[in-house]
Amino acid sequence: MPEEVLFETERRQSRSDVAALLRDVADKLDSSDELTLSAGDNTLTLEVPSEVTFEVKAERETGGAEDELSVEFELEWDEGDQTSDGALSIE
Repeated sequence: MPEEVLFETERRQSRSDVAALLRDVADKLDSSDELTLSAGDNTLTLEVPSEVTFEVKAERETGGAEDELSVEFELEWDEGDQTSDGALSIE
């Protein structure tokens, strides 16, 4: 299935800064059906249903000068699935 990237950002940050961003995402998911992603001039607001598929994946990429390790956290839902517990706007 083809994939369309709607929003992407990548930046080296401290673990503490990443933890703060993940806490912000968790707080937004806990309190709202909308999640707004912003970086520079790019902004995307997603309507997140009350239930999603949560995937955690750890990978090792080899073949370069050094192996690269990563952990990915992914939320998935069908675009038509917009059931939610309430409508709170998050800016």
